[in-house]
Amino acid sequence: MSLYDSALYKDSISQLNFAGEACRCDPNILERLRHPKRALEVSVPVRLDDGSVKTFKGFRVQHNMTLGPGKGGVRYHPHVDLSETAALAMLMTFKCALVGLPLGGAKGGVCVDPNDLSREELQGLTRRYAIEIGPFIGPDSDIPAPDIGTDAQTMAWFMDTYSQIKGFAIPGVVTGKPISIGGSLGRTASTGKGVAYCIGFAAEEIGMTIDENTKVAIHGFGKVALPAARDMAAKGAKIVAVSDVTGGVYNENGLDIEEAIRHVQKTRFLKGLKNAEAITNDELIALKVDVLIPAAIDGIITKENAHTVKAKIIAEGANGPLTREAIDIVTDKGVFVIPDILCNAGGVIVSYFEWVQGLAHLFWGIEEVNQKLHGILKESFSRVSSCSKTYKIDMKKAALISSIQRLEKAMRLRGLFPG
Repeated sequence: MSLYDSALYKDSISQLNFAGEACRCDPNILERLRHPKRALEVSVPVRLDDGSVKTFKGFRVQHNMTLGPGKGGVRYHPHVDLSETAALAMLMTFKCALVGLPLGGAKGGVCVDPNDLSREELQGLTRRYAIEIGPFIGPDSDIPAPDIGTDAQTMAWFMDTYSQIKGFAIPGVVTGKPISIGGSLGRTASTGKGVAYCIGFAAEEIGMTIDENTKVAIHGFGKVALPAARDMAAKGAKIVAVSDVTGGVYNENGLDIEEAIRHVQKTRFLKGLKNAEAITNDELIALKVDVLIPAAIDGIITKENAHTVKAKIIAEGANGPLTREAIDIVTDKGVFVIPDILCNAGGVIVSYFEWVQGLAHLFWGIEEVNQKLHGILKESFSRVSSCSKTYKIDMKKAALISSIQRLEKAMRLRGLFPG
């Protein structure tokens, strides 16, 4: 697959073109934004526990670094490829610009199913991947973070490998680290917490109250979905459905989220959860709920199934869970869509906090982290909402326009080198 062939990349370009034309962005700026600054593919050989060596494909894409160092997660998933990574890096560029961070867009990953590897094999994979992309990253150039299939432990191995090469500790090379080696309080739950904050802003926008009568369905039960479910439940909402790779579980009276967490910790999967009915992911998407949170992978709601959506609010917890056609279909039905580059920006915002705290060697309490996160998201939501009304377009397109306008101004000021 070439750099530009994935469905997510094509969809991202389509949305970029529409937003750029709507706000009359300089065509030269749009041309630059259609192409990543740098795209790297590496081989990641790993000695497995049985003594054999297996080579995996690794990637790191830096899309645009006009506003600052690259920022973006590292994904371990069997469907990772260069084009998807490039598309996700592009979305990170827009996300950082939208919420006003001095960071550019990047993304990385390895084509691997982490569930197939032992802990030692995963450590070997991470350390070799860190070595291979090491010349292109750093606290002042590109700062990786966790994503699907990776976590704080992954970042600890990555940071240690980079530091060993340099000869001294460099905690700022990654974010999403454990607290004991320079991580930030609130980082683990930040993406899901940001989703819950944005749902609150959207509910207020459309005159909906979040209470015990509010029904929520979540596609996913991972790093984004879980804290979002906990926060929505804390607001009084009923989480009626969640899902994972084995399918969904449903209870019209509300699932016990803490019991679901214990079940997954014990069995690894949601399948077989007590007091819950098994449903498919398509059935979950079609549930009659107030809030639908697609919080797992991209392209889950398309023109084929968008007409089945009955939610009042869709909160894009994942990156690109709705295609461009799906956005148009659900918007025409009156669904309020909170766009991914706003809705799931909590992770990169608190990653930015972690980076800043590490540089300053001064760390904040959890209340300060969450207060700052809420403030940035609220201001960003208001700006996107205002843009939506000004251009008479949906929030997805408005978020991109708001982001592009910030990027255009910065790119014009910096100019093109060489001129």
